[in-house]
Amino acid sequence: MNMAKSEALSLEVRDKLLSGVAKPARYVDDEFNVVKKDHDRTAFKFVLAFPDTYEVGMSHIGSHILYSVLNSRSDALAERVYAPWDDMASAMRRAGVPLFALESRVPIRSFDVVGFTLQYELSYTNVLYMLDLAGITLKSVERREDEPLIIGGGPCAFNPEPLADFFDAFVLGDGEEVIGEIAELVKTSKGRREDLLSELASVPGIYVPRFYRVEYLEDGTIADVSPIRPGVPPVVEKRVVKNLDEAPFPVSPVVPNTEVVHDRASLELFRGCTRGCRFCSAGFIYRPVRERSLERLEDLAMKLSANTGYDEISLGSLSSSDYSRIQDLVDRLSERLAPQRVSLSLPSLRVDAFSVDLARQIETVRKSSITFAPEAGSQRLRDVINKGVTEEDLMNAVEAAARAGLDALKFYFMIGLPTEQDEDLDAIGDLVSKVLSRYKAERGKKPRITVSASVFVPKAHTPFQWEPQVKRQEIERRQLRLAKVLGKAGGRSVKFNWHDSRQSFIEAVLARGDRRVGQVIDKAYRRGSIFDAWNDRFRYEEWLKAHEEVGIDPEFYANRTRRDDERFPWDHLSAGVSKDYLARERERARKGLLTPDCRWNHCTGCGACERGYNQIPLRD
Repeated sequence: MNMAKSEALSLEVRDKLLSGVAKPARYVDDEFNVVKKDHDRTAFKFVLAFPDTYEVGMSHIGSHILYSVLNSRSDALAERVYAPWDDMASAMRRAGVPLFALESRVPIRSFDVVGFTLQYELSYTNVLYMLDLAGITLKSVERREDEPLIIGGGPCAFNPEPLADFFDAFVLGDGEEVIGEIAELVKTSKGRREDLLSELASVPGIYVPRFYRVEYLEDGTIADVSPIRPGVPPVVEKRVVKNLDEAPFPVSPVVPNTEVVHDRASLELFRGCTRGCRFCSAGFIYRPVRERSLERLEDLAMKLSANTGYDEISLGSLSSSDYSRIQDLVDRLSERLAPQRVSLSLPSLRVDAFSVDLARQIETVRKSSITFAPEAGSQRLRDVINKGVTEEDLMNAVEAAARAGLDALKFYFMIGLPTEQDEDLDAIGDLVSKVLSRYKAERGKKPRITVSASVFVPKAHTPFQWEPQVKRQEIERRQLRLAKVLGKAGGRSVKFNWHDSRQSFIEAVLARGDRRVGQVIDKAYRRGSIFDAWNDRFRYEEWLKAHEEVGIDPEFYANRTRRDDERFPWDHLSAGVSKDYLARERERARKGLLTPDCRWNHCTGCGACERGYNQIPLRD
């Protein structure tokens, strides 16, 4: 795209816009470590778009990684844009100002590529909201030659079909390497938009929806998804960065000038998880496990501390305490960072005493709480979901928390898991009662307990992708039952939080939807649905009306058990774990059989890495 500096919004106009908004810091460009480049001297221009507020988007480590990768190139630049809140959007519309990137204040429609991070299904209407504010044509096939490519990535890209009408392409898997390949193709392309998309479709890990035809059976399920253009792969395989030590990692990330959700430096220890929780999408789509070396992590941590000024570094991954040398890492970093008054934190822990002791070792004394995620109250149901946590594990962790003086305990559970019965809900109350007793026996007083219960949402590429979501009315009955159970178990010592079943219902529709659901997203947006992930902004009735207008029954997607042989909308997109393996895991769930973590046991044959297929027989 040819872009003149005159397209940039002037500081005077921007400041006038900001004079009437509640949080102007969301829209300025003077953060520490921000990168600014000359648009007229840069061949490839990419804007990283996050379909939520600045506070949420700035906490996403993946965006920081891609920002660093692109800006390290002399021929490329990356800037950022987030979903503006209502007050800013209204001011922009009144002034006729299109959505602009923070760094240059240039309209995002003037960039070569707008790359959306798709973290959560309920942010989908925000994608349309941002495109609309930017003056970019919503439908991919209707975009003009001079409009930017719209590319999506992140976990939701593993079933992007509900968004297929609005995106030119999606990236499956790790982005550090493929982003450079996109840059090379776009900056050298001299053909039409369609020709460029054809070139992108030949790049491993890139999916271009318009080059695939979807056929349906009479019952509304998928008959086939097949390429309609030569050279387009029938199955798109995800990208995997094999060596994280050699992968780029930002040691000078942009430091926000206002409080954000995760207001600390983040250090990614490893990628992937093989614990095999059967409800967990991340545990399957991010395989295989790849660790950074102890020496590399130590070096990155010291540079992060020096370059950001944060007083806390978060040691992040799907299960941080599973890092094979976690104790050595904590010892080394604590010794080097303590004199600088920089603390460490572990955001994700196993349910065991070792993790509690480790967390207490590294966290500052002002921290008095710890979080556990047993997910289910009964051992039977924990075995169904392959949680690999026993009551003894939990009680040992509670005792460790009491010894450490942690007097606020948080527990995460799910409601509506496959095979769940009322007895499993009652078991949560029994578990909480035992926690209270065990803690008091150790410390002489009761802890403060918070129980949070999310609603199970079946996700693509998991063993539970065949399972229905429990209907909303039944979910609400179970929530009320659990509230009563917890009231009896702990009284005022226990606080109970639960998710809105209506939001979870729409999430399930979007998570397992096909291309026809895109019409619903469009209608919902036009009916005013934005920021659907925010409880006070979610407009359930408008979503139902959107489904009705399109003629789609949302229960078809959310509440229906899939046939064993059913073709899914995402079967042509590979997360690296075979569908046969997921089916075997589903069968093992029905039998209550555990599948061990292959990092510490033998290979289970998921297909994510080249370690063989020593399958665990169902008769185990």
